[in-house]
Amino acid sequence: MRKAVEQILEHIGEDKTREGLLDTPKRVEKAWEFMTSGYKLDPKEIIQKALFTSSNDEMVVVKDIEFYSHCEHHMLPIIGKAHVAYIPNGKVIGLSKIPRVVDVFARRLQIQEQLTEQIADAINDAISPKGVAVVIDARHMCMEMRGVEKICSTTVTSALRGLFKSNKTTKDEFLSIIQSSFHK
Repeated sequence: MRKAVEQILEHIGEDKTREGLLDTPKRVEKAWEFMTSGYKLDPKEIIQKALFTSSNDEMVVVKDIEFYSHCEHHMLPIIGKAHVAYIPNGKVIGLSKIPRVVDVFARRLQIQEQLTEQIADAINDAISPKGVAVVIDARHMCMEMRGVEKICSTTVTSALRGLFKSNKTTKDEFLSIIQSSFHK
């Protein structure tokens, strides 16, 4: 990777021996190892570490989970928030594990549509809840920094499973909760 970064610096006309760039290949390698660490993680293992039996059968929502990803087409940042809900069916997930699942998939080269689906499917597969809902609202630097250059435009995607898909009242409750401004 360091060699590749040096080649990129040379390609764009930079002097890779310039003082400010001497450690850049090493820093870029370290940054990309962190930003793509999701490939080394298994969401099922994360969820299994914090599963608890519960009689709760009401909606659990974790909203405004910030995340950073990179588009697989240009390798430019995607910056957004995920809202994740599920309706337990005998098991609940430790709350901190939900943002960790978001990060597992966000820390891979992605398209937002797939990221949304992967989060929903991981939770659905791990605990078989009565329903799962994921909504992601994100900015794509590939649209802002290049191409159409539309600053601050956002893309919203959703993945609905179970009751969130089949029951309009459940879906509407979820959408109302994520649009509310509790604690803001």
